[in-house]
Amino acid sequence: MSTTSRARRIAIVGAGMVGSTTAYALLLEGISAEIVLIDKNQSLAEGHCDDLCDAQLYSRTARVFAGDFSDCATADIIIITAGVNQALMGNSRINDTKAASEIVREIVEEIRRYDPCGVILMASNPLDVMTYAVGKWSGLPPNRVIGSGTSLDTSRFRRRLAQHFGIAPENVHAYIIGEHGDTQIPVLSSARVAGMSLEDFCRDQGLPYDESLFLAIANKTRTAGYAIQQAKGSTYYGIATALARIVRAIWKDENSVLTVSRLVPPEFGLGDVCLSLPTTIGLDGAGRPLNLTLSPTERAALHHCADTLKRYIASIDSLAPQKTNVSH
Repeated sequence: MSTTSRARRIAIVGAGMVGSTTAYALLLEGISAEIVLIDKNQSLAEGHCDDLCDAQLYSRTARVFAGDFSDCATADIIIITAGVNQALMGNSRINDTKAASEIVREIVEEIRRYDPCGVILMASNPLDVMTYAVGKWSGLPPNRVIGSGTSLDTSRFRRRLAQHFGIAPENVHAYIIGEHGDTQIPVLSSARVAGMSLEDFCRDQGLPYDESLFLAIANKTRTAGYAIQQAKGSTYYGIATALARIVRAIWKDENSVLTVSRLVPPEFGLGDVCLSLPTTIGLDGAGRPLNLTLSPTERAALHHCADTLKRYIASIDSLAPQKTNVSH
């Protein structure tokens, strides 16, 4: 990431509900000096920027403007939210993957023209497949291409466990790993409540320990996005906040551990794939994922998840980087 004295910038590609809400979340946190919205619908991007500027008196000050892909050249973080609306997707996941890949590839080709210096943060679905594809198309090192991954799913899981036990979510430590999608895995074996395993916490509180109940909570977590889409058409508050959290970890060089999607190192034995594992996040992007101790069932599920994602990755026609002329 660039460390010059210029104003620190976040570029958001896609000014739809996820992109604009992410800009709003970033503005409220006061993270960036500059927030630029990029969209093929310039009028939409400009309208969101005007609306965001009206919020600055009562939030934080930043330069918010509608720009173009040249503004990605010096962006410290480029967030890609543009893609296919999941509510409009059909029944064929392979066809959905191909449709999304056409949109995302065009975006990456435009970004590559300007030799970006920052981290690309993916939010477009299918998330893990698109994160892998962007890594290939951009030619950037793996640490600089990150997907939001299961950061939102992990938040949803912890909230639901906290509701079940009647405690604050910050006292629950549990991960969802793997795919941001149907094959995600709840890691119950290492879940902790107030530092205690689920079984020990239940025993201490005089509660029954019922693993099937926790798996049911995990299943509600997995389908939460679908339920929200059916209710109001799309999800954006949760993912926008998750993206802002990842940005803050990068911006402040926190080395926080978050469940983001990135290329899995070969020694993990999962093959050439992007998926979510607890990963340190700092100024240089994504560090090495943590190799969690998993139960045999969880380990098998993670391999199944990786194999599933690799099948969808294989459905993308070409994953070779495109040759482009660098502009600066």
